[in-house]
Amino acid sequence: MNNLLGRLQIYDYLYTKHSSSIVAKDMLNRKLRMGMVGGGTGSFIGAVHRIAALMDGEIELVCGCFSSDPDVSVASGKALYLPANRIYTSYGAMFEQEVLLPKHDRMDFVAIVTPNHLHFEPAMMALERGFDVVLDKPLTYNLDEALKLRDKVTETGKLFALTHTYAGYPAIKEARERIRRGELGTIRRIYVEYPQGWLSSKVEDEGNVQAQWRTDPSRSGKAGCIGDIGTHAFHLVEYVSGLKATHLCAELNTFIEGRRLDDDGAAFLRFDNGARGLLFATQVATGEENAVRLRIYGDKGGLDWSQMEPNTLWMKWPGRPMEMIRTGQSYMSHAAKHNTRVPAGHPEGYLEAFANIYRNFALTLRARMEEIVAEQEWLDFPGIEDGVRGMQFIEAMVKAGKTDSPKWVAFDDIG
Repeated sequence: MNNLLGRLQIYDYLYTKHSSSIVAKDMLNRKLRMGMVGGGTGSFIGAVHRIAALMDGEIELVCGCFSSDPDVSVASGKALYLPANRIYTSYGAMFEQEVLLPKHDRMDFVAIVTPNHLHFEPAMMALERGFDVVLDKPLTYNLDEALKLRDKVTETGKLFALTHTYAGYPAIKEARERIRRGELGTIRRIYVEYPQGWLSSKVEDEGNVQAQWRTDPSRSGKAGCIGDIGTHAFHLVEYVSGLKATHLCAELNTFIEGRRLDDDGAAFLRFDNGARGLLFATQVATGEENAVRLRIYGDKGGLDWSQMEPNTLWMKWPGRPMEMIRTGQSYMSHAAKHNTRVPAGHPEGYLEAFANIYRNFALTLRARMEEIVAEQEWLDFPGIEDGVRGMQFIEAMVKAGKTDSPKWVAFDDIG
C-alpha cells in the first residue's frame, strides 16, 4: 500500500510539473520499455530479472536476444509472447534495429543477464547507441573491461545499474541508515559471510549448466566462488557500513578435485576509518543454501542481519537487551519504508529486494526523461562505481590468495 501511494504521488508530481507538455504527458502514460540480452530458456537469473523488473508496473519487456543460439532465442521470445519482429538472434542486430525504431516504440533500456564474459561488449554497444543499462554482477570479465565501461558510462552520461540484490532488502536499508545516524558510533569490526553448498560435488560434470559456466575460467573470469558470491558479500559490507576497504589479506581454495576455479575463499579486511573485517564466501559448505549474514560493531552498539530471516534486524547494545527491528513498522526509516511493499508480518524476500533495484532505477530514469531532479531514495541502487569496486576486490583476492604465504594487498595498487 505504501509503495502504491508513493507511485501515485510521484505521477501526480510529474504531471503537475509538466502538464503543459504533450511529450511529458505521454511519458507519464506509459511504462518504460526494456530489452533483454540473455536470460532465455533454462536461465535462472533471466527469469528473476524479468519478475523483478515487472513487479511494480513501471516496466514492460518489449524485445530481446535471449541466447547466442538463434533457435533458443526465438523460442524464448515466443514463450514470452513477444512479437516476432522484436525477437532477435544476435544482440548486435537488436541494438542496430532498435535504435532505428521511432522513439515512441524503441526500447528505453536494456537488461544484460549473460555469463560474465558477455557483459562488456553488449553493455558498451548499448551505451554507444544511447541506451541505458541494467547489468547483472559482477560488472565484467576482468578489471580492464570494467575501467573501460566506467569511462563509457561517464562519457555518455547514461544511467547504469548493477544488480547487487542484497542491497535491496528493507532491513539492509534500515541498517545503513542507523549507521549513518551514528547509532553504532565508530565502526570497529565487520563480519560478513556467504556460505552455499550447491558446488559441494562436481556437478559441472553432471549437466548442471549454471555450474558449468561459473566454474569455467573462459566464461567466469579469474575467480569462481569469489566472483559469483564473494562480490555480493563485499558490496554489502561497503554499502551498509559506508566505509571503503583499503587492504585485504586472503586465501583462495579449490576443494573439489579437477575444478578449475576457486570454490571457497576468505579475507581479512582493513577499512579507511581503521576498522577491521572478516569476509568468507564458500560454495562447498555442504547443506547450506544462501545463508548470507552481516554483523557490524561500533563503540556504541552492533547490528546483525541474516538473509534467512530478512525482515528482522537485530540491534545490540551494552547494558540492555537486544532490540528486534521488524520491517513494515512505523518506526522504520524513510529509506526502509520506500523499499517496503506490504504491511509488517507479510514476508518480503529475494525477489522484492531485486525488484527494488529495478524500481529505483526506473524512477530515476523516468525523472531524467521528465527533466526533473530525482528524489534521493530513487537514486539508491548499485551503479558503475560499485561494479568497479567489485572487480578490484576480485583482483585483490586473486593476487593475495594465490600465494603460499599470506600477503596484504592494497586496493590503491589494483587498477
